[in-house]
Amino acid sequence: MNINLRQIGTIHSPFCQLENMPVQPKGARDMLATIEIKEEFVQGLKDLDGFNFIYLIYYFHKVKEHKLQVLPFNEKTGQKRGVFSTRTPMHPNSLGLSVVELIKVQDNIVTIKGVDILDGTPLVDIKPYIENFDKVDLVPTSGWMKASLEEVSHKKSDDRFIEKT
Repeated sequence: MNINLRQIGTIHSPFCQLENMPVQPKGARDMLATIEIKEEFVQGLKDLDGFNFIYLIYYFHKVKEHKLQVLPFNEKTGQKRGVFSTRTPMHPNSLGLSVVELIKVQDNIVTIKGVDILDGTPLVDIKPYIENFDKVDLVPTSGWMKASLEEVSHKKSDDRFIEKT
């Protein structure tokens, strides 16, 4: 089976370097960014402005290496974790997922808030956050991840996922 993904747009954010970026949207709550949608996909934006949160699915274009075990940013014990139990960009397919606030849609430009994504990141898809579909009614567990909301909100990236030259 062949899987083909198409870039539908480009995310433009204030983060031009991987180092010292917030590692999750919680740490970038007030950061504004725009998405420039390719002309061939603009019709797909119809009715999106009726939602206040959206999922962004994007390609980690700066990842050069994939690992099955990593040391995540919020791991307090120094123990490596299986990549599928983390949000690291080192996953085999280098796809990222963020929930962001939708500010406005104008022509081919989507303005968003709460973005922790590197400038120039290729966007693969947008999906609306729909509370009746997506809200978890049970108390979720976070596995090994024990960092508090305060810790997550202030965590910045370091060089652990940046290619060494």
